[in-house]
Amino acid sequence: MKSAFKIIGIAILLVVVVAGFYFYVGLPDVSDLKTKNPRSTALMVQRYREAKNVDATFRIRQKWIELEAIPKLLRETVRVTEDASFYQHKGVDFAELKEAIKKNWAKKEYARGASTITQQLAKNLYLSTEKSIIRKIEEVLITLRLEKDLSKDRIFEIYLNVIEWGPGIFGVRMASEFYFNKDVGQLTLEEIIRLVAVIPRPLKINPTENSDWLKWKARWIVDALRRYAYIDEEQHQTISARFQ
Repeated sequence: MKSAFKIIGIAILLVVVVAGFYFYVGLPDVSDLKTKNPRSTALMVQRYREAKNVDATFRIRQKWIELEAIPKLLRETVRVTEDASFYQHKGVDFAELKEAIKKNWAKKEYARGASTITQQLAKNLYLSTEKSIIRKIEEVLITLRLEKDLSKDRIFEIYLNVIEWGPGIFGVRMASEFYFNKDVGQLTLEEIIRLVAVIPRPLKINPTENSDWLKWKARWIVDALRRYAYIDEEQHQTISARFQ
């Protein structure tokens, strides 16, 4: 019996190794991203195809902006909301990933993603919104390659310029102009919080509206900003009141 289990274990290990090698050799070359901004992403292509399938008009709106030109408060609001340990981990938060696997296994469904900023970028650039174990493996492998070849600041810059902020709206600069008719450097604290709140649900939530979900997420973000000392207590109370 022990011998049979040992054989099964070895077989599973071999399958994992072979699958990992297969995915690894097929990974995209990300080295060009060191100096070149991506002209398109897998998510943009996916959205275009989805619109075409239903005969809908679709136009991509995006304007690139360098990381240093994005206000620090906006950058930090995104970071503490989406991936507080971004500058500390190596691309994958394995503790969070372990919890996600346990939760998904318990629910027998893909309920929790545990994606870091780098993982979200990998998915946006090269994969799809499909939720599956195979896609997650690809995402992790691409993430490790991004972290190996690019600096953290470069990863963050690309992320802020390519993520989705609404139908056809990509990147923080375009989102700022589209929703608030402002340059990204002119956004108020409330407007920053509204934009960042949309990141998990860009096709369902509008930052200029006051849905229950947006108000809940905004309060969560305000609490995080106070916890990390990016705003003081007076600001915390004032801005929290606007999302009640």
